[in-house]
Amino acid sequence: MIKTSVIGLGAMGAGMAGNLHRASLLAGAWNRSRARGENAARIHGFELAEDMAAATRSADLVITSVSADGDLLEVAEQLLPLLEAGNVVIDTSTVSTETAQKASDMFETEGIRFIDGPVSGGREGAEKATMVMMAGGDAETLQRVMPALEVITSRVVHMGPVGSGQATKAVNQIMAAGINQAVSEALAFGKASGLDMDKVIDVVGGGAAGNWFLDHRGKSMCSDSFHPGFRVALHHKDLKICQQMLSRFGVQMPVVEMSLVHYERLLERGHGDEDISALFRLKQEMFDN
Repeated sequence: MIKTSVIGLGAMGAGMAGNLHRASLLAGAWNRSRARGENAARIHGFELAEDMAAATRSADLVITSVSADGDLLEVAEQLLPLLEAGNVVIDTSTVSTETAQKASDMFETEGIRFIDGPVSGGREGAEKATMVMMAGGDAETLQRVMPALEVITSRVVHMGPVGSGQATKAVNQIMAAGINQAVSEALAFGKASGLDMDKVIDVVGGGAAGNWFLDHRGKSMCSDSFHPGFRVALHHKDLKICQQMLSRFGVQMPVVEMSLVHYERLLERGHGDEDISALFRLKQEMFDN
């Protein structure tokens, strides 16, 4: 049995902790913001630890889920004196490959194995354990903790050494941005054309243009409902990381650059905590002129 702790109880961490708790694998859970941690514990039925030390005391595996590169390095520093050689840390955040390597170097000096394991699937995937994990690190270590990962994901793929998981997640985030652009723009055109959008989504979703985002966000965006599955502010942060990684190649990608501009407009208008399908707001405005 792989006793697992979760550090970071936002939309993703809370769902993972809940699934581990129901599988009797949760050693402890903690969040830097007490109020958010208490809310997650109440919703998912687990007990919130008093501090990070209490959360990780009996853990074989520690899963971290934070918002930004600096947060991961800060949490890594706090975890170092609490863990022992042989423990495993898997970070499920979206950070740069450089930050993943820095965290790995910090842990490896103490004999603690580190895997960068960003996930895709949003809040729904975390809660329903249908996320996909893209893992970078030692393959044997990953296999050793697989019983815990099988409780929170539908698939784990070993991508290569540390940093490979984050590079793969960057591919995912760029693709997600393009899909958001295409779906929101096409549906704004359909709505402006006076079509029955439920019918449009049903028929288009059954053909070559069908995709997860259309199925799960199409009807809600056409109803101007943008309850977050994946927040604008977080995708904006992720695309800034992608932009930084692309700069190493001297490349700018149109989808990344355009999406950053659009997300910044949404952030300026106070829509940062809405789902990324809120891009539909800007696409509709194109037809209001």
